[in-house]
Amino acid sequence: MRGDPPHSLLIVRLGAMGDVIHTMAAVAALRAVFPDTKIGWAIEERWAELLHVKGAAWSGKRSTAQPLVDSVHVVNTKQWRKSPFFVETTRQIKKTFAGIRAQKYEVAADFQGAIKSALIARFAGAGETVGMAAPREFPAKSLYKRPIATPGTHIVEQYHSLAEAIAGTALPAAAPIFPCDEEAEAVIAKRFGSSKVIILNPGAGWAAKQWPAERYGKVAKALSRDGLTPVINFGPGEDELARRAAAASGGTAVTMPCSLSELIALTRRAGLFIGGDTGPLHLAAAMKVPVVALFGPTDPARNGPYRTKSVVLRNSVSRTSLSHTSDLDPGLLQITTDEVVRAARQLLEVRHV
Repeated sequence: MRGDPPHSLLIVRLGAMGDVIHTMAAVAALRAVFPDTKIGWAIEERWAELLHVKGAAWSGKRSTAQPLVDSVHVVNTKQWRKSPFFVETTRQIKKTFAGIRAQKYEVAADFQGAIKSALIARFAGAGETVGMAAPREFPAKSLYKRPIATPGTHIVEQYHSLAEAIAGTALPAAAPIFPCDEEAEAVIAKRFGSSKVIILNPGAGWAAKQWPAERYGKVAKALSRDGLTPVINFGPGEDELARRAAAASGGTAVTMPCSLSELIALTRRAGLFIGGDTGPLHLAAAMKVPVVALFGPTDPARNGPYRTKSVVLRNSVSRTSLSHTSDLDPGLLQITTDEVVRAARQLLEVRHV
């Protein structure tokens, strides 16, 4: 444990959406206790809107447009890997690290535990590099000056342990603080008005985590009879899932692809979220929206909705695995639409005759 909190701190958590949100809880805990600590965050551009309203300054005084951190450093590692020998790639890498080093961070903390994130933390120019003693990719540990044990069952608890070691003191639990994009808020307000919105999210990181899209549609159709407005959220490459869910809803569900800022705005006004282990579920949980979580190969004890009103459905047939297989999980397929509808009504306290 440190004797004093750092005066400045770089967070390295490049993605993905749910992992960034889980890390935000730890950073919010640090921010609550040490409001004057200068905090920067290295993140892939795709997820930057979780920290920062598009078009706002990347560094400066915290505001509703960038409430959690003082600086956001966009690190496009995926793009760089596609063309590693291009002159433009070299220019971007130099510019990115020059911007990070210019902040003269006292500590760089790798919350991702990958080799690439550990390298970014190591070369950030900070006086100390810290990370988890049992990182996701074991060689990353060799790049830390101080590996830290991170006890906890849920991943949020593990990240909180890392934050406490950085702080040198116990920290209170804290919820992530998301930016408020006024333009996105206006778009969602105009689209849905005073409707009682529920979000259904058929997509997930890989196919084994996906409950059949048609079942989402049937759930939407049933809940629409309770005066609710089902909205099917979908991301890039998930158009077909959304189409199948909407068709099965018999026209009762609205399909809406959202930017991250629009999804944050939509989630703010949602009364319920239904989906699998995916980023939008963790966004809903972080914003204290009730959640019906449909779990298959991933462990809800580690990755489930955290500290929100929820019902987690997982069949005993499912076995924990992080293998990104396209095979449908047999346990997930055992979860019926009736079970999901009952769980939703339980959370919404809807009596259905």
